[in-house]
Amino acid sequence: MQRAAVILAAGKGTRMKSELPKVLHKVCGRPMLDYVIEALNNAGIENIVIVVGHRGDMVAENLPVTVSTVNQHPQLGTAHALLQTKEKLEGFNGSVLVVGGDTPLITPSSLKNLLEYHENIKAKATVLTADLAEPGNYGRVIRESTGKVLKIVEQRDAGQEELAVSEINTGIYTFSGEGLFDALLEIKNNNAQKEYYLTDLIEKYVKAGLPVAATKIKDPGEILGINDRCQLAEVESIMRRRILTDLMLSGVTVVDPKNTFVDRGVEIGQDTTILPFTIVEGKSYVGPNCTIGPGTHLLDVQVGAGALIKNSIIMESTIGDNCNIGPFAYIRPGCVLEQGVKVGDFVELKKAKIGVKSKVPHLSYIGDTTMGSGVNIGAGTITCNYDGVNKWTTVIGNGAFVGSNTNFVAPVEIGESTVIGAGSTITENVPDNALSVARGRQKNIEGYTGKKSTKEKGL
Repeated sequence: MQRAAVILAAGKGTRMKSELPKVLHKVCGRPMLDYVIEALNNAGIENIVIVVGHRGDMVAENLPVTVSTVNQHPQLGTAHALLQTKEKLEGFNGSVLVVGGDTPLITPSSLKNLLEYHENIKAKATVLTADLAEPGNYGRVIRESTGKVLKIVEQRDAGQEELAVSEINTGIYTFSGEGLFDALLEIKNNNAQKEYYLTDLIEKYVKAGLPVAATKIKDPGEILGINDRCQLAEVESIMRRRILTDLMLSGVTVVDPKNTFVDRGVEIGQDTTILPFTIVEGKSYVGPNCTIGPGTHLLDVQVGAGALIKNSIIMESTIGDNCNIGPFAYIRPGCVLEQGVKVGDFVELKKAKIGVKSKVPHLSYIGDTTMGSGVNIGAGTITCNYDGVNKWTTVIGNGAFVGSNTNFVAPVEIGESTVIGAGSTITENVPDNALSVARGRQKNIEGYTGKKSTKEKGL
């Protein structure tokens, strides 16, 4: 049977207190809407229509090309939102799954189960429900004593007996496409909010004698929606635990899951250990047999096998196999560290390519630099890459040894196997196999004291 899905994502989300559309707020590094689209795709649904409204242009810009959008202006309720898809889905007689764009925890298996149940019993409409000890603001599913669904009552319109019902409407439905839009046109807005509810379509079908069903989700936690920042944090905590559980089951050691933060889509190899207070974000990849953390932040970083990175920040860079980084290194975008590089404490790199087994052990700034293999950089070395207008490059050849507190005033090239004397300020190129010393000559003044005697001070 053909299947299509409609994602309702038109609301502003006023309780989020944000100019950003609610469905674009991120959960573990990705907009919450992405998770819903992914769940639908993994459930085998490719025909997806998203109803947008508030800042719909912004929502549309963040969508994959495989989905289409329709606009809902003004936002007059869920039935009105679904009606806006008429042009896209008119004549579609298969199953139409309807889901909110703010339910990122929903799983493909739950969506598949709903669709299969609906199709097996040949229902006109099927509601996904859940039993909650505290139903709160959810609509209540009202049944006959036989279990047959009668209607769904919104919390604000429910009486005392109806509010005592623990079975709630998750807001996820499957409808038969045949006649769906004709039925939607007949929905009225006789309610407290003056909106057109999809729940009224359920009652309409029941009164017309059409088959209406309901099936309960196995894990009620999947249907948690997001209406404010508190709920966003709650959902993110659940999603984060899912991500870390998947990593641990794949062979990654996460020492303290409560204090480890990994984005959805990050890949981490077997036998890697993630220590507490570590954040791995974006399109990051960490190879096998690494130790990351504690207190490390990686953003869009590719890390090779066997790397050790502790108490450091790395952004948009590539780290080779068996590199040793930190503590307290700051590697800014555009850096490439080849195999076996050492970057030590309080070192900052920016657009630097560091060759095999080179060392920048401590207290240095290396920017806009190409460094060969086997280079040793002394403490306090800096590349003076900015003249106030332009950035300039430094090139350091293979096997160079750079003494402490050296300044390279770019643009400058340092040859292979050179030695730079400590405290030098290098302003000119240095040839291969040379010793370069560029500092003022030391002058000693014997018998000098910079302090006047008490007698000279008149005391």
